[in-house]
Amino acid sequence: MAMPQNSTRENGFCFTQPLDFSCASPRPSEAGRPFGALSARDGCSTPLSNGTTSSGAASPCDSCAQPLCTPTPAEEEPPFEEGIKYVSADGEDLACGWGGFTPGCLQLCNTSKGVLFFLCVASFLQGMTVNGFINTVITSIERRFDLRSYQSGLIASSYDIAACVCLTFVSYFGGNGHKPRWLGWGVLVMGLGSLLFALPHFTTGQYEARSAAEVGVCGGNQSVPCSQAASSLSGYRFVFMLGQFLHGMGATPLYTLGVTYLDENVKTNYSPVYIAVFYTAAILGPAAGYLVGGMFLNIYTEIGREIDIAPENTLWVGAWWIGFLGAGAASLLISIPILGYPQRLPGSQRYIVMRVSEAHQLKDGSHQKASDPDFGKTVKDLPRSVLLLLKNPTFIFLCLAGATEATLIAGMSTFGPKFLESQFSLSASEAATFFG
Repeated sequence: MAMPQNSTRENGFCFTQPLDFSCASPRPSEAGRPFGALSARDGCSTPLSNGTTSSGAASPCDSCAQPLCTPTPAEEEPPFEEGIKYVSADGEDLACGWGGFTPGCLQLCNTSKGVLFFLCVASFLQGMTVNGFINTVITSIERRFDLRSYQSGLIASSYDIAACVCLTFVSYFGGNGHKPRWLGWGVLVMGLGSLLFALPHFTTGQYEARSAAEVGVCGGNQSVPCSQAASSLSGYRFVFMLGQFLHGMGATPLYTLGVTYLDENVKTNYSPVYIAVFYTAAILGPAAGYLVGGMFLNIYTEIGREIDIAPENTLWVGAWWIGFLGAGAASLLISIPILGYPQRLPGSQRYIVMRVSEAHQLKDGSHQKASDPDFGKTVKDLPRSVLLLLKNPTFIFLCLAGATEATLIAGMSTFGPKFLESQFSLSASEAATFFG
């Protein structure tokens, strides 16, 4: 019995006749045509990616060979002169830019290293402002605006109050949304908070450093005019609290969605390195805030005005507001490039496909419900999400460790410079520098 001519290779391709690698030279009229313009009726077979050829003759195996030989118009690649456009598998635009403005020079930053740079700058500014400048100027604003220690403590804790209020909703809805936009708007809000924190310096009158002899009876008896003046200045504590509240709102997505965005767009073995660099910038921020804030406190709060007291004097008030103006302006500028990043970086889809799930597997199978793509897009899924986290022992112990660390550091970092200043008769600048 004669064997049939149709044979199936081990790679699944069908052929109807012996393979022929010879090809006649193109006709003069076809010499100028590009390779993609050759039609199926040309005398030359089309080479395949594995080195074989496919004949243009009709055969029963056309259902196997046809898609490889004659791609449909929808599958044809655009001409090279049109340029490269970053799109995801579902057609989502992955170019870096703002709306329709996506110049080619910005695509050089559309990488994981570019994202890491801008997020490091944002975390550095956050640490320098909240954990550096705020703790440095506590004694200065207490003296300038007649505040008590518990009032300055409320100002410092407004950051944590805002984080507690906004953290759940920002991380829950931002995790399923456009993370760079959440990050960019967060940094923008943080910059507005810094500018608002410096506002009382410009809305109050000039600071008059008066000794106890100049104050006279008013300082000892606290007459009505003096108490009214003190209460009017102490009312600015609400402005400081609002500025700190904006700091907390803006920094909330930075350490939740920022870490997640880095982890999703790099290889699994590179993710710890990127996250370590990100947190290193956040750690260097407070140290720079103490040092730079201490330098600013050597400058008198009313710049350009001559005064006969030294920084070591207890009536001295340094230029506490300069650092907040600089940090606020820098935060506004750094939020612009962060807002231009796409929801996913080009090429990150392969990392998602290759990533192996390392989630905590629950015995009741609840983790399968959490893996549903539609899970977590509405508020009704929030209680179930919290329940899944509470069932994760690793998550619980990490939260307890972080809470213990914050309890030990928060109070010391806020009132440490004040303790050094009062206990060892140091100036505000020296206390901030030593503590930093």
